[in-house]
Amino acid sequence: MTKKPLTGKDGEVRELTKADFAEARPFKEVFPELHASWKKGRGRPKKPRTKASVTVRLDADVVAWLKARGPGYQTRLNSLLRDAMRGDKA
Repeated sequence: MTKKPLTGKDGEVRELTKADFAEARPFKEVFPELHASWKKGRGRPKKPRTKASVTVRLDADVVAWLKARGPGYQTRLNSLLRDAMRGDKA
């Protein structure tokens, strides 16, 4: 079977047919190295989940005090609670 060019003499792209798709090779055959790297996943590696997502209602002045100390107020709150937990002798 002869392949028809995807563009005509005037340079316009022709519409793909079912035969075009039938002849197409899978991506993993055309670019095996890329396929292998994409299969590994993207982005940052997953860390074991050690934190729980919770909803807490705090007084507005407490939240303002935490935020006034700069970015990372949730981490700071976690540290304060951890210190209180370690100091609890009950």
